[in-house]
Order: sequence, then structure tokens, then C-alpha cells
Amino acid sequence: MSDGISFYDQVFEIVKKIPPKRVSTYGRIACLLGTPRAARAVGYALNSLKKDFYQDVPWQRVINSKGQISFKGDVFRANLQRKMLETEGIVFTKDDKIELSVYGWP
Repeated sequence: MSDGISFYDQVFEIVKKIPPKRVSTYGRIACLLGTPRAARAVGYALNSLKKDFYQDVPWQRVINSKGQISFKGDVFRANLQRKMLETEGIVFTKDDKIELSVYGWP
């Protein structure tokens, strides 16, 4: 997937396809883009989003391969992400995980 579109824009286009009440992982997005070793770059792309693009790209629906929110010390963003996911109807387990077998996409 390329067609002259930047990697970040490709990430955003895939993430826009994740339906409400579903999540995907950084690694899965990377695989869908044909770059299976670029999970970290997917995270960088989503972290680069400016606040005015939050509504256009459902960044909150992308989590790590363990089914957890990755926050790297940004507690505010992690809490916001969890609240947004719970508002969509996603349930966290007692150990703060999301069951990918239930909520995973695609």
C-alpha cells in the first residue's frame, strides 16, 4: 500500500476503518500496510496526531499486542484512551486488558 501516500497517512486511513466497539494493535496495522516490523512506527504516527485530528482518526482504538493501552508515561492520554474505549462499550478485564478475541479487528 503506497501510491505516493506517506506512511503516516496510510496508518491514518487504516485506523479510520476500525469500527466502534473494536480495537486493533500497532502490529496488526503494520501488517495490513505490508510492513510487519513497523509496529513502533504506527505508534509514532498516531502519537503525531494533533488534537484537531483526534475526531477524524480513532487513535484510541489501537492498543498493544498484549491487549493493553500503551502510554509510555503519558497518564493523561492513557486515561483518556481508556475512557473513550469504555464509552464505546469495550470492557477491560481486571488486569486492565482488552480481550482481542472479543474486540479485535480485523
